Amino acid sequence: MADDLGAAGLRFEREGVIGWCIIDRPAARNALTPAMYYGIKRAVRLVNTDPELSALIITGTGDVFAPGGDLGGRSEPGDSYPTDLRSEDILPFLTVRDSRAPVVSAVNGICQAGGLLIAMMSDIAVASDRAVFRVPELLRGIPDATYAAVLPAHVGLAMARDLLLSARRFDAAEAQRLGVISRVVPHDQLREAALQAAGEILQTAPEARMHVKRMLNERYGLIDYQTMTWSLENSPEPREGMRAFMEKRAPAWIPAEFANGGGRR
Repeated sequence: MADDLGAAGLRFEREGVIGWCIIDRPAARNALTPAMYYGIKRAVRLVNTDPELSALIITGTGDVFAPGGDLGGRSEPGDSYPTDLRSEDILPFLTVRDSRAPVVSAVNGICQAGGLLIAMMSDIAVASDRAVFRVPELLRGIPDATYAAVLPAHVGLAMARDLLLSARRFDAAEAQRLGVISRVVPHDQLREAALQAAGEILQTAPEARMHVKRMLNERYGLIDYQTMTWSLENSPEPREGMRAFMEKRAPAWIPAEFANGGGRR
């Protein structure tokens, strides 16, 4: 049971010294439950503590990497995670960022919200040329503190404003050009390219690598979880945004002439 990540939507597989964390919840289009988020943290910890493992690759199934959290609040039988933690302590983003063992994301398809943060926080994100990206939090009324801190370090302030405030979709070529992810390969070469990336990182000295990662991570801003948590608990906007998403209509704050026919964005 050592490889059980405590989430029905995740699988952990071993390939030599490489661990694969596979997001596999097709019935919900790989939407991440709290147990899945925490399970990704468990996968990172596993490759950092198991002497037989040296690196982690995170990927999805079908045409979806990860679309972010399950807005319907659904879970799966067998899901298990510490329910006494704060919501931000369940999230895996900083654990992925700070991992001593290399973490590579193999982005096979739709990648947005929390899924995109996982890819951005990985040491290397290799994307299929079919992958598509989005930062949709503000469409749901969520003032995402991690994105506000992280995205400007990757793409600059002007482009971070563009991607966060417009919540527009962008393709793999633009994601690479902007610096959201670093490598794009033909879809059928993704697995091999991810393994190559992990192998390249493993050529470098672990202690020196960790010092360099620490220095790089200092470029990120402070993460204001206090404001984000207050808003999620007290503002009507996240509740309206999520209701509108589930009901496939435009949120009440959108002017009628821009409501796109009331459909889901």
